[in-house]
Amino acid sequence: MMKFKNILRAWLPFAVVTTALCALVYVSVQHTLRHGANDPQIQMAEDAVDALNSGSPLESVVPANKVYFDKSLAPFLVIYDINEQPIAGSGLLDGQLPGLPDGVLDYAKQNGENRLTWQPNASTRVAAIIAPYKDGYVLAGRNLREVEKRELQTETFAGVTWALTLLVSLLVIAFNEIILVDKKL
Repeated sequence: MMKFKNILRAWLPFAVVTTALCALVYVSVQHTLRHGANDPQIQMAEDAVDALNSGSPLESVVPANKVYFDKSLAPFLVIYDINEQPIAGSGLLDGQLPGLPDGVLDYAKQNGENRLTWQPNASTRVAAIIAPYKDGYVLAGRNLREVEKRELQTETFAGVTWALTLLVSLLVIAFNEIILVDKKL
């Protein structure tokens, strides 16, 4: 029993450090992946706002190709009027321009922008940037399906690394305590 306590006492600091490092790596990579998923939409939203504020017609700002974003990974735009109704866009959900949850556009108006993960249905998550312009709002979005696959891979790699490191460190400490310490006696 004394050997077990000695092993546990020696192993616990390794377990804590391993857990902290694996968690740090996972959170850092996940954060980078998710925030990187916003990059095309930031540019799209800013360019659309500049064009609309300069007087460009909606038709020249909104891409002609329609994107069924519950299936496609292509980025899309949706323009909302001042009454928060969709009036033009390339992004379609169930064949229609999507409405947004209450408060999302208000937050963009108050803060100059809203960066969010939007889940319009059970199987679709979108990285969305919403920016106000003089006559309404611009939403630029993109399906997160591939980003979420990468996040899951990162979670798996971090979890396997964590478990293996804990196991190997426990075995090394136990070997040291049971075999090497006993031979010194």
